Amino acid sequence: MKALQQLMAIGLATLAAASTAQAAADEKLRAAAEAARPALIDTLHEMVLIESGSADVEGLAKMADLTEARLKALGARTERRKTTRGAGADMVIGTFEGTGTKKLMLIAHMDTVYEHGILASQPYRVDGERVYGPGIADDKGGIAVILHALKILNESGWRDYARLTVSFNPDEEVGSIGSGEIISELADQHDVVLSFEPTVARPAAPNDGLLLGASGTATGTMTVKGRASHAGAAPQLGRNALIELAHQLLQTQDVAKSIPGTQLNWTTAKAGTVRNQIPEHAEAGADIRLTIPDGVQKLQAALDDKIRNKLVPDTETTVKIEPGRPPFVASDRGRALARQGQAIYSEIDRKLDLAEMTGGATDAGYAARSGKAVVVESFGLAGFGYHARDEYIDTGSIVPRLYLVTRILTELGKK
Repeated sequence: MKALQQLMAIGLATLAAASTAQAAADEKLRAAAEAARPALIDTLHEMVLIESGSADVEGLAKMADLTEARLKALGARTERRKTTRGAGADMVIGTFEGTGTKKLMLIAHMDTVYEHGILASQPYRVDGERVYGPGIADDKGGIAVILHALKILNESGWRDYARLTVSFNPDEEVGSIGSGEIISELADQHDVVLSFEPTVARPAAPNDGLLLGASGTATGTMTVKGRASHAGAAPQLGRNALIELAHQLLQTQDVAKSIPGTQLNWTTAKAGTVRNQIPEHAEAGADIRLTIPDGVQKLQAALDDKIRNKLVPDTETTVKIEPGRPPFVASDRGRALARQGQAIYSEIDRKLDLAEMTGGATDAGYAARSGKAVVVESFGLAGFGYHARDEYIDTGSIVPRLYLVTRILTELGKK
């Protein structure tokens, strides 16, 4: 019995030692992340002072110049690739050749939602642990994490990958209409894609996180054709497209509730041109979110069925759905990688949450579309207020995020 107890004690001690070894932080990487914090904040400052809304070609060119120069300084071979649609700004693609076996890809976007001149009312400013500025979290924080994580790894001599590709696109905030297919094509050439949208900062979220799902998007357009007539002298001769549009909007507003994995909200409308004419044309637009691959087809069929019911005789209603960014749903391999991220966070006594889904859409949908690459989202900085006023990042997330990215890349290189 005593011998058995001794064996059990030895076994428990071995397990404890193994557990301790697994949970130990890489002190060199943690120290490097700490040392990189001031420089990363400087990079954020420099990027925020470049206004780069999705339609601001001049500002996006400045962002492309900055990021390309940084990638070249790290030893990347760089390429400026024209987007296929949209404002005509360039993507920046950097490629590193290594000595390992894995093909890894990191993606983030250079554009913001803000109009030119936003810095006049929302300047860069620091308030304690918060640093404010338009686009600072979404997604200039993501770009900064990529650049500084790669700098840390470059200085450590890490080259344990076959190829490492960095892609910065200029049109994510308008649906990646000119870069999405390029991102998808590049992602299919890689084993793993890490996307660097922000994670949610305190107090909105208690912990940093990674994202396992994001909605796809589509745009719905409802058009009503009626008949014009004099609104005062002969309204009865007209067929009011505005009234019919209102009827159709009301009867289709909840159509997505019967189709799990879809969401539809009518958000815009217009009709008529003058006060004294019965309008012959009316139109409405819908924001559509999808988490199922056949969501567009199911919604289209349901809407077509609903609009058969008319209120105003002799009017014609049509609905057209234009697919946008595909949904992102992490695979089992992606979930395993996210759990590895949780283990890495625990090494520095931090908790990492895994979010199943967001109503927002990201380029992870394009990267994961074919299912060839393992994709996980939200490796960027913790932030809040994006797409609104007073967007900020939490500087307390800088070191953990740099540590997470450098550690997870080195672990991926070992496999």
